[in-house]
Amino acid sequence: MVAFDKEQEVREILDKVRPALLADAGNIELVKVENDEVFLKLYGTCQTCPVADMTMKDLVIYTIKESLPWVKL
Repeated sequence: MVAFDKEQEVREILDKVRPALLADAGNIELVKVENDEVFLKLYGTCQTCPVADMTMKDLVIYTIKESLPWVKL
């Protein structure tokens, strides 16, 4: 699969979880996909939120891995 296609797949998944982050004045961005590893960045209140790790693991990573098994996180 071409890198652009993989990035697009990840962006589509992020669009599904983004509303939950936006509800708390946060956001997420895909930085890059390299060797099937996904690099993400949190923005807004997500950067300083005490439960950001839990949000990343329980919402973002879980959703990505469920939809895109090729991803290494």
